[in-house]
Amino acid sequence: MERKTVRPEQLDLDSPGRRDYWVALEHDSIWGDHLLPLTVFVGPETQDGLGLVSFGSNHGNEYEGPMALKHLMRDINIADVRGRIILIPVLNPAAFLSGTRESRQEDGVNLNRAFVDGAGSTPALAGITHRIAAFVRTYIWPRVHIVLDLHSGGDVARFSICANYHPVDDPVLGEKIEQTARWFGTPSLMVYQNVTPGLLPSEAERLGKITVGTELGWGRSVNPEGVKYGRQGVLAAAINSDLLHGTIEPIAHHRAGTQQKLEMVDRDCFTAAPFAGHYEPLVECGTAVKRGDTVGLLHDFDRIDLDPWPCVAALDGVVLAQAWVAPVPKGQHIVVVAKLLE
Repeated sequence: MERKTVRPEQLDLDSPGRRDYWVALEHDSIWGDHLLPLTVFVGPETQDGLGLVSFGSNHGNEYEGPMALKHLMRDINIADVRGRIILIPVLNPAAFLSGTRESRQEDGVNLNRAFVDGAGSTPALAGITHRIAAFVRTYIWPRVHIVLDLHSGGDVARFSICANYHPVDDPVLGEKIEQTARWFGTPSLMVYQNVTPGLLPSEAERLGKITVGTELGWGRSVNPEGVKYGRQGVLAAAINSDLLHGTIEPIAHHRAGTQQKLEMVDRDCFTAAPFAGHYEPLVECGTAVKRGDTVGLLHDFDRIDLDPWPCVAALDGVVLAQAWVAPVPKGQHIVVVAKLLE
């Protein structure tokens, strides 16, 4: 297949057929471009404003999403496509190249905090990361109603693998979001706070789109279960929303009816490191705990004779996430205990 290099305004996301692009956004530090891989499938039943987009590598050190979407680029047959499906396996090539959460070698910005007013259009917010946000706003949002943002824990945290979303005010939209999340088949569904500014999913939700994120792995590795869940969730969303012909069956925890719906909205869910140290988990993610249980220990090796500081659950719930890399800075959330909603 030919992958054509184009400027964003040259993209054809509307004509029937399959097209494979490198989307060229001007590089900030060399005479060249950042190239975003984008594949679009457009079927004969496409409608204005309706479609699915799935992103990988919003953060550059999270790899299950890119792997899943690269597989789907080969799995999907244009003859089976009814509507519009857009796959962007590497949304943030600057961060992906450096293998870091942020675009560290360029502007140092976290793309999942870059969806702010003026992104890509004001001098203070004109670096590559904010221009990627502007690209998504201008060229992707008007063409889709389903947004799947595939994340993993990177170096930050180990999760009970989950599909996740924010609570929304519209109950009809909320139900569509939850059902889309369930089809990934993950052990957990994570309902999380929506106060962090600049999140890609938050903007998609405000625009009324069916929006689901994930945490499919951790540690800058590739979790095969996470790749499987990612492929399943994107395919299910496309088939169940009549964008793709075919049938699909539930898998794993969705099929078994064992998914845990977990909420981490209250501050009590989060335990922050009171000093820089080394974190030792005592239980696995996904474990049920009671208020007062010690979930992990924080060690200070500069004061090696002191007892480790106990990380104590502040509520009854399930350990949803823990620090992955042992050395943690002061203030990092090292344990997240979520409330079990069902």
